[in-house]
Amino acid sequence: MSTVRERPKPHLLSQFCKGCGRCIDACNKHCITIGSEINPATGLTPVSLDLDQCNGCGLCLSACPEPYGLRAEPGAEFVLEDPKALFGSRRAPPEAALEIPAEPLVLPRVEPLVVKGTYASAIGALLAGCRHFYGYPITPSTEGAELMAKLLPKLHGTFVQAVSETAAVNMMYGCGGAGLPAMTFTSSPGFSLMLEGISYMIGAELPAVFVNVMRGGPGLGNIGPEQADIKLACRGLGHGNTQAVVLAPSTPQEMLDLTMRAFEITFRYRNPVVILGDGYLGQVTGTVRLPEVAMKPGLPSWAVWGDRAHRPNLICSIFLSETDLEAHNIHLNAKYAAMKAAEQRADLFETDDAEVLLVACNTPGRMAKGAVRELRSLGIKAGLFRPITLWPFPIDALRPLLHRVRRIVVVEASNGQLEDELRLAISHEGVERAPVIDHVRRFGGVLPQPNEIVDCLRGVDLCRGKAVMS
Repeated sequence: MSTVRERPKPHLLSQFCKGCGRCIDACNKHCITIGSEINPATGLTPVSLDLDQCNGCGLCLSACPEPYGLRAEPGAEFVLEDPKALFGSRRAPPEAALEIPAEPLVLPRVEPLVVKGTYASAIGALLAGCRHFYGYPITPSTEGAELMAKLLPKLHGTFVQAVSETAAVNMMYGCGGAGLPAMTFTSSPGFSLMLEGISYMIGAELPAVFVNVMRGGPGLGNIGPEQADIKLACRGLGHGNTQAVVLAPSTPQEMLDLTMRAFEITFRYRNPVVILGDGYLGQVTGTVRLPEVAMKPGLPSWAVWGDRAHRPNLICSIFLSETDLEAHNIHLNAKYAAMKAAEQRADLFETDDAEVLLVACNTPGRMAKGAVRELRSLGIKAGLFRPITLWPFPIDALRPLLHRVRRIVVVEASNGQLEDELRLAISHEGVERAPVIDHVRRFGGVLPQPNEIVDCLRGVDLCRGKAVMS
């Protein structure tokens, strides 16, 4: 006598069901419908089963993309097993991955070059050992990318014009994860599109250099020079607890020098570095002297390089446990504190006896320097404090001047973004009595002129607004 074994009917494990509906399409008995209740453990809505008409055909089980969303029989709930228990521990390499340090290469002496700012920055990147560029053309930074496109193939490097700035920054994520120097040129709207990727790179502790040649905004604005991305770079690098060293060159020579410096900083801290230039600086031509040495990049021990020695490494910015993510943020905060302590830089001009202090960076810093010379000829003891790092703001160099200076005038091509960094730095430093702070500001691609600065210093009423901090 033979017996007929009843085919098992499906059993739903709601915590694994994503509500994709594939099982609904597979069931010709209409036993499965779209669910109406959210599973509080997952935030998803699992399907609903009514098995009165089910004949146990098993088509729904085959259609389910989640191995344990639908099971053939009810029983013990599925428990995620430790992969080590199933497959054994990952085979460790015979010894840990070695750190291959960067190697300095002596350069032959050459005559100075006469190049524009974006070219100087590209040359600085090549001398720093960068052989990987990812970007999308945008005026007024495109010439830097064009030079990299010409030179990188000859140096066995990689140039990729991505389909967008969003794609470019994610390519930089991958390159940084491999432990290789990578850079991009962009301008203000393009930099905005990169911010999510920059936040990911900061969270995953990856190196990269972003050269943002600022232009007028908001929106598409125009292609004239502006400094309205200071807030974005110093206070808004994507979501979360994000900071990066922000460098502000003022000449083509500094575009080269600070780009080389940026690659050193980005690998020292495993953190992106931002170089802020303005549209005028990106296009202006100047004399540039090459350094005595170039760098041959090494390979950090943490890199995900793909070989046996680096196999255990992991690059990730995801911490699903709140306590783990808090610990990671505490680690990042300690790194930011180290940056603040070690990376502050400023250029001081005629500040030894200055009673009036101009604060300016980028091209407006050059305008302010000319104004200082003219003010000195008029008998006004003026000096220039030019922050080279906008974050961290070089408060250590500024604080010794504050007891003598009677007045500060911030010169910038934005609506107080540099002044905000100055005021924050003074406030965080705990300065109880600061000098009067005035400003000269221009917008939309118009730069402050030396005569405007001189007029401001000769009569307070000519300043474009003033404020007192006490």
